[in-house]
Amino acid sequence: MSQSFYAGGAHIAVAPGTPSLSVVNPATERPLGTIPDCAAAEIDTAVGAAQSALLGAWGRSSGDERASAMERFANAMLERSNEIAVAVSQQNGMPLALSAAANAISAAASLQYYAGLARTVPPAEVRPALSFAGNIVVRRQPLGVVATIVPWNYPQGLAFMKIAPALAAGCAIVLKPSPETSLDTGLIADAAEEAGLPPGVLNIVTGGRETGSYLVTHPGVHKVAFTGSTAAGRVIAAQCGQALKPVTLELGGKSAALVLDDADMEATLGGLGFLSFANAGQSCFLNSRIIVARSRYEEMVDGLITLARSFVLGDPTDEATTMGPLITAAQRERVEGYVRGALADGASIATGGRRPQHLERGWFYEPTVAIDVDNRSTLAQEEVFGPVVAVIAADNDDDAVAMANDSEFGLGGTVWSTDRDRADSVARQVKTGTIGVNMWTLDPAAPFGGHKASGLGKELGPEGLDEYVNLTSLFLPTG
Repeated sequence: MSQSFYAGGAHIAVAPGTPSLSVVNPATERPLGTIPDCAAAEIDTAVGAAQSALLGAWGRSSGDERASAMERFANAMLERSNEIAVAVSQQNGMPLALSAAANAISAAASLQYYAGLARTVPPAEVRPALSFAGNIVVRRQPLGVVATIVPWNYPQGLAFMKIAPALAAGCAIVLKPSPETSLDTGLIADAAEEAGLPPGVLNIVTGGRETGSYLVTHPGVHKVAFTGSTAAGRVIAAQCGQALKPVTLELGGKSAALVLDDADMEATLGGLGFLSFANAGQSCFLNSRIIVARSRYEEMVDGLITLARSFVLGDPTDEATTMGPLITAAQRERVEGYVRGALADGASIATGGRRPQHLERGWFYEPTVAIDVDNRSTLAQEEVFGPVVAVIAADNDDDAVAMANDSEFGLGGTVWSTDRDRADSVARQVKTGTIGVNMWTLDPAAPFGGHKASGLGKELGPEGLDEYVNLTSLFLPTG
């Protein structure tokens, strides 16, 4: 984005003297470029542009008009999918194939899904009044200006899980990407312009924590949508609570894969390759606790060792690479600290647990399988955000469910069994926002969001659209 931000349909130079932040390639440890650390002036301009858009044609647009613009936006994103995939991979180390699916293609899917809802969800509903003779008209109106703050691990996919429903509802948006993955947002701006989004409907500011805090507390922002750590989510929740401002929070997780004694082990390991190690373990939905029936424990450990050793670590833009680096040196040190703590707590490392010796540069860490893990230990309770899984033995189904629920988090999870009725029964007992039987994937039609410390509100599905509307009711007496 150079030393500019995007507001009102234009790239605007930041004020002289505005500090910049470096964006570094985690695979090479070399700088890729710089972004401005936007301050009050830039954010005020972006929020003002969003407010102006709501006063203009966008604020008067119909669902059909918004849907058409969103479909054009989706097509423009797909046209840039290769360029976007490379740009994101270079910034966060995500393997190229995953980057293509999880960014531009995912963004387009969200836009297309919510374009359909923009066309079909009526702006008002008429209900018969029960207390007096008349009708109640319930109107769905856009919340207004939405601040969307997204992390670096799936930067565009997560951004459009917010942008798409906000556009469908008729809101205007100020996007703040993570400072680690901001260089690709210029491509989003280009796609929005090609799609003919009116100026000010989508605005982009870059920067660090202070930029985000000012945006969250800005009086011109009517709604905040955030994905990130639980610690940061608590701060944002407090800020929004003080202002009585609606907020959606998609936060951390420590999800469990419950492997029952009749599971198909080959199919289970095939699914856990993604669900337990995706993006070098830097995924909120990660099944990082493998709670397995004691009778299948050794078999599971052997399978996980083979699985972990099958990953090819290296340059994420090389198509042969199946696992890239961690995002920063500090993140790798954090993961190493968790592994040292696990050993101190009595666990053992079956494979991994170190930096790969054949890669001299880059913040790489070997896929790691920790065994003999106590479910109450730090490794089993805290989100590592790295390629480390904890294998825990369960005596029976009830024991597995109890351990799965013994967590402050409740975001995802899976149950693995050849008996679908049994697996369904177990899955229904796990206190989590989303869970799958013998596989799980993010689907645009399924509401996604956590329980407990994993967040507030829902994204995706019709429920995701509801997060961006105000409901007002109008009483119309008969006669």
